[in-house]
Amino acid sequence: LASTFMLSTKAGKEAYVEPVIENGGYRFTVKVGKPVDAERAKSGTSAGKRAAFKCLMSETPLPYDYIRDEGQAGRMGARLMAIVAEGTRGRVYLAPTAEHEAAARKAKPEWKPDVALPVNPRDFKTPNYGLMTFADLFTSRQLVALTTFSDLVQEARERVQRDALEASRERREVSSERETLSRHSSDLTLLAQGGTGATAYAEAVAVYLALGIDRLSDRSSTICGWDSGFTKIRNTFGRQAIPMTWDYAEGNPFSESTGNFSSLLEWVEKFLIEAPSGPSGLVVQQDASTQSVSTDKLVSTDPPYYDNIGYADLSDFFYVWLRRSLRPIFPDLFATLAVPKAEELVATPYRHGSKEKAETFFLDGMTQAMHRLAEQSHPAFPVTIYYAFKQSETESTEGTTSTGWETFLDAVIRAGFGVSGTWPMRTELGNRMIGSGTNALASSIILVCRKRPATAPTATRREFVAALKAELPAALTDLQRGNIAPVDLAQAAIGPGMAVYTRYTKVLDAEGRTLSVREALALINETLDEALAEQEGDFDADSRWALTWFDQHGFDEGEYGTAEQLSKSKNTSVAGMVEAGIVESKRGKVRLYRPEELPTDWDPATDQRLTAWEVVHQLIRVVGTGGEPAAASLIAKLGAKAEVARELAYRLYTACERKKRNSEALAYNGLVQSWPEINRLAREVAVNTIEQGILFEGN
Repeated sequence: LASTFMLSTKAGKEAYVEPVIENGGYRFTVKVGKPVDAERAKSGTSAGKRAAFKCLMSETPLPYDYIRDEGQAGRMGARLMAIVAEGTRGRVYLAPTAEHEAAARKAKPEWKPDVALPVNPRDFKTPNYGLMTFADLFTSRQLVALTTFSDLVQEARERVQRDALEASRERREVSSERETLSRHSSDLTLLAQGGTGATAYAEAVAVYLALGIDRLSDRSSTICGWDSGFTKIRNTFGRQAIPMTWDYAEGNPFSESTGNFSSLLEWVEKFLIEAPSGPSGLVVQQDASTQSVSTDKLVSTDPPYYDNIGYADLSDFFYVWLRRSLRPIFPDLFATLAVPKAEELVATPYRHGSKEKAETFFLDGMTQAMHRLAEQSHPAFPVTIYYAFKQSETESTEGTTSTGWETFLDAVIRAGFGVSGTWPMRTELGNRMIGSGTNALASSIILVCRKRPATAPTATRREFVAALKAELPAALTDLQRGNIAPVDLAQAAIGPGMAVYTRYTKVLDAEGRTLSVREALALINETLDEALAEQEGDFDADSRWALTWFDQHGFDEGEYGTAEQLSKSKNTSVAGMVEAGIVESKRGKVRLYRPEELPTDWDPATDQRLTAWEVVHQLIRVVGTGGEPAAASLIAKLGAKAEVARELAYRLYTACERKKRNSEALAYNGLVQSWPEINRLAREVAVNTIEQGILFEGN
């Protein structure tokens, strides 16, 4: 069951595993260079989603049901496919040997974390294949290494404490050592549970070592795949889930390559060096619905995202190793075998028996928690709540809504909060697995809330809609001027919309029924679409035609007759758009040119029929080939006309998002995100041009 046979896909350094069938069985050998059958080497024995894999020897398809049955019956094993070693000039790829495979099987761990994996089919895939406990996620050799490192933490703690006491008695500390000891003993008094001096220092060192071991566990499981592009081991948590990994990489914790303990521990050290050393923070563990920590405080919080991530379930992966290392220091904190889960405020159906019960649990618990914040937080400041959950999730007869957003906002409003606005904050890495090649949110969206006045009025649905239409377009323009990414626009626009909704005690429909949060969200999204559509009035006729055509056909061909009929309603013509250089028309078919098809010698200063459409797509082409500096040169020539193009990029992103055209959506989103830097570079180009002109005039 191999997802790939490639070991290295680096240009000029290709290497791959080649299976050899002989004597009624098979073995693996390693070859350097490009494989003859590149497709097979890339896909391994994968056979597509339905068949899953195919037998290496007979080519028989192996469906997932069969593989699951075999795994749950305990008939799934592992074979060594290749060895990656450090050479003098980089990686060396070697064929597996019987001695190395036998050495791996000799490892006999004295202890293993036999804590059962949760029955959470969405986020934990390995139980489907017979890997039922956290111990099953590690090889015997990995278990020996992690257990040994964990046990050595207490030995190191005792050694540090003994050395510190001895040094204290003999008065041989140098001033820097006394300063370090003092700093740690004062900053970490709480961490050391009331210990002082040498005890606190030793316990702090033990905590840092344990964190290093937790980092090692993330690089030392059978979920760690091999990255053939960067030729290194992937970590376990590429996303907040534990998937099934068929071919995995087992690293050497003592080597100098990826996944070694020394380099992972260095990241803990780097944090300690760079961490601010100001006033001590306070960490307590309390129930959010009954806590008193927020009394008269300025509050900023990041609550659970409905059913998005089961943190307690995932935490057990690290908890089992922390408990092994630190239970003697924190007996109360690590009293349980696994992380407590019953009170975790997430809408997890498997834990509550049904989706409806899970939603009720979340709504009631979040309302209590938010009510506590509204009741206790300092009245002079707003409460800010981070929420990185994409709201445009489902289409229904009521419009575009999201169960997660709807339930969360309902809880916030029930607690007595009014929403003042939403602000996007750039918090998400573009290279994270969920964000790579997808339209995942680039930001966390922060709800800015204040307690709703007791004197808030009641409004009718008509009054609510009128207020939305009066206020949302201006708020949308402000967001765009602030260069919010198109991928975040719909989410951020909820803030101004909910600010209108929550300024009222309630909004009543024609029958006197209270308008729900779901209905309010649908109306906000509807008004947002209308506001974006109204911006089309700023575009030239050719661009308005292209936008409508793109919404229907993308960059694919369509009938000439349909295109010409549409052009009449937009006050243009197909012939005119051919002249403008944005469409191709031949043999009764019409299509829009893709960015890469546009002329490379295009100059907006000499274009006799300049369109916002061509500006946008020329900029996308130039960013792809010459980066932001090349795009800046175009922006400098365009001047004020460039701003209209940015508005069009927002509109195009919305169209792509609705039609699930991910690659095009990413291009438009990327252009808007690059806009501030392109503008900055364009200003430099303009200044340099003026200075050169003055120089030559003087000559």
